[in-house]
Amino acid sequence: MDEYIQKRAKQDIKAKVAACFVFSDDDKKIIGYYTLSNDSIPRHILPEHVINKLPKYKDLPVTLLGRLAIHKDAQGQQLGQLLLMDALKRSYDSSFSIGSMAVVVDPIDESARMFYSKYGFIQLPDNNRMFLPIKTIEQVYLNSVL
Repeated sequence: MDEYIQKRAKQDIKAKVAACFVFSDDDKKIIGYYTLSNDSIPRHILPEHVINKLPKYKDLPVTLLGRLAIHKDAQGQQLGQLLLMDALKRSYDSSFSIGSMAVVVDPIDESARMFYSKYGFIQLPDNNRMFLPIKTIEQVYLNSVL
């Protein structure tokens, strides 16, 4: 967590390759963050039930949730869930301005994979990536607002 935020985040933001969203405590100490950027995935790697509902483009636009990290002292306090929900809401909102049919993650390990699957992310076949369709985020968001 520290290495990215201290050494690379500023460069990524300046180069416009990622937007970084930070959660800090009252003393302005960073206790968590996540990054979002545009990406695309090949249509053919999506599950059949998803492919059937999409245009026949070779590559499909997605939002990459590139990093999600919580400081070790703040883990176990539901902050990962809070940051994920914020990232999904931002991704959903931005999909109206810039096309994105899903949020994609690259889990770093099995623990991260289990975390994302708990929130409905689907494992892509023959791939480390997981995705959550924007339509699913929309349904969850609309149901929680009503």
